[in-house]
Amino acid sequence: MKRYLVTGGAGFIGSNFVEYMLKKYEDILIVNLDKLTYAGNLENLKAIEGDKRHVFVKGDICDGELVTKLLKEYDIDVVVNFAAESHVDRSIMSSKEFIVSNILGTQTLLDASKNVWARADGYKVGVKFLQVSTDEVYGSLKAEGYFTENTPLDPHSPYSASKAAADILVKAYFDTHKLPVNITRCSNNYGAYQFPEKLIPLLINNAVNKKSIPVYGDGLNIRDWLYVEDHCKAIDAVIERGRLGEVYNVGGHNERTNIFIVKTVLDYLRRNKDAEIGESLITYVTDRKGHDRRYAIDPSKITAELGWYPETKFEDGIVYTIKWYLSNGEWLDNVLSESYKKYYDKQYKGR
Repeated sequence: MKRYLVTGGAGFIGSNFVEYMLKKYEDILIVNLDKLTYAGNLENLKAIEGDKRHVFVKGDICDGELVTKLLKEYDIDVVVNFAAESHVDRSIMSSKEFIVSNILGTQTLLDASKNVWARADGYKVGVKFLQVSTDEVYGSLKAEGYFTENTPLDPHSPYSASKAAADILVKAYFDTHKLPVNITRCSNNYGAYQFPEKLIPLLINNAVNKKSIPVYGDGLNIRDWLYVEDHCKAIDAVIERGRLGEVYNVGGHNERTNIFIVKTVLDYLRRNKDAEIGESLITYVTDRKGHDRRYAIDPSKITAELGWYPETKFEDGIVYTIKWYLSNGEWLDNVLSESYKKYYDKQYKGR
């Protein structure tokens, strides 16, 4: 039985990964450590409620004593670190939480893994630390070209700077301590369970409720969109077959402008939900500080080495995603609890 410690496993990508792995593997144990801040929610784990192969622990990755206890108690083989503060706007307003969670939290996990797995002749056989990162650490692209694993790190926001710092720490533990590690850097994910401060669930929720939809600047910022299940499959592949110490970029081959995403979702909702939903809801707002113009990933390394490729076409994935949010209004109501509604309304209502 392979035993995983998944941090941030009640968040968007983490919960999808936990569910994916439990469906794929019978002989598995996942210990899910999550602090349950606003974006981590047990509502995301209802599909696996009662599964004895899944153990949920509420806690902070900065708690070294707790992390060490879990690694020892459950004889963990693989640590997958999803836990992170990830919203760029929030990092611009206040970066401290990002430094603590994304850098100090990663350092705590690395130290605990190094110490628990250490043997006189190296490390326990078969262990691995996988850091889930982002393409934002590379900065911004011009109209041509792609991010590769050799692209220099050039983060432009406090969020991406904290993720870049964490990545460098992970590499340092490989170089210095020979800790078995991999780093994955993904493009923009979309799919079920994404917290409604992010673009796609935000615009679905606002459109259905006839609220204004905020679009930064001219709306022509480009992102490479990756369906979340494809990302989960990539992480699994890197855990199983990735060369130690290597970085793997994970992209969707789905470059789209933000305004294209907005209009695509509005068009679907107009045709399939409410004929009164339309582009009149779009409101262009002052651009975000340090807003990167274009992200695009070259995933040829992970394809060539591990056989992974993005299976979900954007035209299909976006429909799956919209249908999921339309069918899960209760989930949306529950995650938008009273503790978050005040912030949500202040940031987005009437924009």
